[in-house]
Amino acid sequence: MIAFLWAQDKNGAIGYQGTLPWSLPNDLKYFKQMTINNAVVMGRKTFEGMNKRSLPNRINIILTTDPNYQAEGVKIMHSREEVLDFAKEYQGDTFITGGANVFDFFMDDVDILHRTLIDGEFKGDTFISEIDWTKWKLAKTEVGMLDERNKYPHVFETYVRNNE
Repeated sequence: MIAFLWAQDKNGAIGYQGTLPWSLPNDLKYFKQMTINNAVVMGRKTFEGMNKRSLPNRINIILTTDPNYQAEGVKIMHSREEVLDFAKEYQGDTFITGGANVFDFFMDDVDILHRTLIDGEFKGDTFISEIDWTKWKLAKTEVGMLDERNKYPHVFETYVRNNE
């Protein structure tokens, strides 16, 4: 199964200067819960925005067009087809986690969308592409808890592909 997993603000911003534009520990916890013991696919820029640190207890797949790219503790793949072949054979879930171009590559292949929608506007230079929401059905919504560390109202949404 291939799923998208991302957080965005009201305007669709998902990143700023290679990192997240906000601090929201609840979302990081959600990300970890969803991806632990599964595979995560991200682009090279997203990976480098994490200081080239692989996420523990996950298969980390870095998608890059650079045939010479190397990094420790990750699988390097160079095409959409290579990732799709991996996902077809892999027993767990394969989460596409960004950046924007990587989401675009797999838009027609994804089965489930997991979106954290943050009720705020942030400075962003990377945005999620327009999604045709008529193809998706909201399956689950969970309101994120607010506290001194999680200051922005947010909701965790799960959408499944509308097979009508």
